[in-house]
Amino acid sequence: MKNGENYNSSRRSFVKGIAASLLLVPFLQFCTDKIAVLMIRLSGTKHLLGHRLWIKDFPEPTSQIQTSYLIVGGGISGLSAARQLTKRGISDFILVELEDHLGGNSSNGENQYSKYPLGAHYLPLPNFQDKELLHFLEEEKIIIGYDSKGLPLFDELQLTFAPDERLFYKNSWQEGVVPKEGNTAAEDAELKTFFRQMDFFRSAKGQDGKYLFDIPLRLSSADAATRALDEITMKEWFEQNNFKSAPLFNYIDYCCKDDFGLGIEYVSAWAGIHYFAGRKQDASSDKKDSVLTWPEGNARLAAHLKKYTKDKALKNHLVYELKIEKNKAVAKTFDNHKKTSVTIIADKVIMATPQFVNQYIMKDRKEFTKEFHYTPWLLATLVVSDLADNFSFPLSWDNIIYGSKGLGYVYDQHQSVSQLQTKKVITYYYSFSGPDLKKTRKEIYKKKTEYWKQLVFDDLKMAHPDIESVTEEMNVFVLGHGMISPVPGFIFGEAKKQASKNIDKRIYFAHTDLSGISIFEEAFHHGINIVNQILDDTTLDS
Repeated sequence: MKNGENYNSSRRSFVKGIAASLLLVPFLQFCTDKIAVLMIRLSGTKHLLGHRLWIKDFPEPTSQIQTSYLIVGGGISGLSAARQLTKRGISDFILVELEDHLGGNSSNGENQYSKYPLGAHYLPLPNFQDKELLHFLEEEKIIIGYDSKGLPLFDELQLTFAPDERLFYKNSWQEGVVPKEGNTAAEDAELKTFFRQMDFFRSAKGQDGKYLFDIPLRLSSADAATRALDEITMKEWFEQNNFKSAPLFNYIDYCCKDDFGLGIEYVSAWAGIHYFAGRKQDASSDKKDSVLTWPEGNARLAAHLKKYTKDKALKNHLVYELKIEKNKAVAKTFDNHKKTSVTIIADKVIMATPQFVNQYIMKDRKEFTKEFHYTPWLLATLVVSDLADNFSFPLSWDNIIYGSKGLGYVYDQHQSVSQLQTKKVITYYYSFSGPDLKKTRKEIYKKKTEYWKQLVFDDLKMAHPDIESVTEEMNVFVLGHGMISPVPGFIFGEAKKQASKNIDKRIYFAHTDLSGISIFEEAFHHGINIVNQILDDTTLDS
């Protein structure tokens, strides 16, 4: 996801985590008679299997596997840990994953016209000081060299093509996602003031010499006055700074929902400002805020990491109990394919799984896990015969509709070098922001497929009145636990600290919810850092 925006340049963010349950609702929408043929299947982190985790309805293990290292969870953190183990010369490890594929929230689907993301769909250019990430991108030929100033040269075919962003505002499409054309002078002045403040936060450092806001978050300054922003909402910060502009409020609300699931009324002000200030825009000579993207989204990055798990990944496996016995970590694991259980005995375990899952696997974790808030999400991929526009600005990679309930849509074929498409494939996003996420989660599971179909259509009609008649296929994904959401007091709070602590130097934890912000960089570094910590602990103990 991106961190913010200059008033004269565009910027957009999306990171959606994988859910505790993922409901896939594909259907065909026929043009004139509007008869919908519906199919429903459970996918993602499997809902029924997840229910069994809560009630512990599994057979006792009948076999054993022994390994030095066990990684639980095949999302980016788990895959990054596998890469780091390999880099450190360790090959004796196993990765187990509930799904039949690896990647977590960086997964994708595909139809006859295009691949499309099932979660995170791009990576902003990293900060120049993030040498670990730059090195990974260089390994995978995303960075193809360095210029005379030592700045990375990115493969242009993997950078988002122009036009990259547009906004439907006051009945017309305009370039970028910040409202520009049609504002009052006072509204424009507030936008400029806001972005000047974000420029300050982007470059400012605390007395400890660290940036006030940085990526990964652990590099950020311990400056007390800045950290105090984590105790108030972004809306309170907005009001304390005497902002009143509706376009600015709407834009910040959109950014908060897009990065954190929760809107301006509920998200921490520290997190809200970090969205704009964490990324330094210093990895290219033109200082532009560009992004790396692919039709399948960040599944491309996951694919680069998967090679480190070759012949070491057990998919369709769920760890349902984890204990320390006789100085070993013992994981009871259900093989959902064979319908049998196996005991995996490891010297060390890396739990690259979210805390709402961990609380059902290990004892005494529910007390602080209740402080972790996960926002539900909806994604819908549509195949359309056409997208009629008013020609004020052409179809772009990212398309936002001002005042809509959702967060707009991306054009999944935008990166195709063949821009003439017989059908267009777009993916729409919606976050269920609100004050009671647990209640919201219960409510969304009660809704029928017709409800989700109409929600998507009604929102898109604001910019595309004929969307129903031109849609030929739709896949709707409802994610119950879409991503960690940094409510006030969480990022620097006690619950996150407690959840991060290892257990007897046998069980370690690595997941973006331990950062409080769900972005690729955090997951990538969690995997690296946890392996380094384990090896450091092992060295000290030997």
